[in-house]
This record gives sequence, structure tokens and C-alpha cells, in this order.
Amino acid sequence: MSDPTSTSRDGHASGSHFQPSHGVVFIIVVLFIGATFLMVRAAAPSSSTPTTTTTSPSSTSTTAPTRIIKSRIRVQVANGTTIGSLAARFTQKLMTQDWDTLPPVNGPHVAATIIYYNPGERAAALEIATTVGVAASVVHPLGGLRPVAGASGDGVIVILGSNSGIK
Repeated sequence: MSDPTSTSRDGHASGSHFQPSHGVVFIIVVLFIGATFLMVRAAAPSSSTPTTTTTSPSSTSTTAPTRIIKSRIRVQVANGTTIGSLAARFTQKLMTQDWDTLPPVNGPHVAATIIYYNPGERAAALEIATTVGVAASVVHPLGGLRPVAGASGDGVIVILGSNSGIK
């Protein structure tokens, strides 16, 4: 009364599956992790440090444009008007553009939009000014000012006035 399809020679019962050794599984996992690491590293953005090149013995030099990594720049948007939810709407717009936005707040009342930036964040502030729809002349260095409570350490601080392009 033995099953004719199963023999003691093949070493496993009918319907069982091959199982690789632990060593083989370990090698596959290591190769997968290594390949993933290489792909992530190759896809990572290069350094955003400016470079200086000299074309002649004279003092002429050019600086490569600084690449803005929006997700690394903290942006605080404050409503400086009586228009309800203005800062919230603008914060949402910046968030969809991948800026690192903080929750919107109410700021001091201003007649026109003012954008402050901390050292090294001028290019980001100018790009945000374009998004708001205001001139570059409203962009100023923070210089120790505290226009919005708790925001002095942020990269860019936007105090929206009634001239902002978002309604």
C-alpha cells in the first residue's frame, strides 16, 4: 500500500518545493542591497557648492548658479493682511512645489508683501517672490530682525501683503 508516485530515492514528498540554502539567500539579499545603494547614490543630486573658474591671469571669475533644493529650505508664511486664509493658501501652493513649509501664521500688518531670508537663502527668496507675484525689490536679508515670532531660524520668511498674487 505505498504511493507509486513517491519514492524514497528522491528525498522529499510529492508537491514539495525546492528551498535554497541560507547561504544562497544571504548572497541574493546582499546583492539586492548593494544594487539598491548604487542606484540611490547615482540618482542623488550633486553638491550645490558654487564653483569659481578663472579664464585668464586677471581677476575675472564666474560663479556657477546655485542649485536650490526646495525640500531643504524652511519657509514660514505669515498673513499680514485682513484677507482670511491668505497664508494658508500660499503655504499650500509652496508645499505642492516641494518647499519645506511650516504651518501658516498671522504676522504683523503690512501694506505690501515683504520677503526676508537668512544668509545663503537669497536665491530661494527670489524664486518665492516670483511665485508670490511680487518684485525682487521686496526681498531683504533678515539681518537679526524677528518679523514673525519663532521664525528667525527659518530660511525664508514671507509676510504677505495685499499685493500678493494669490487671492
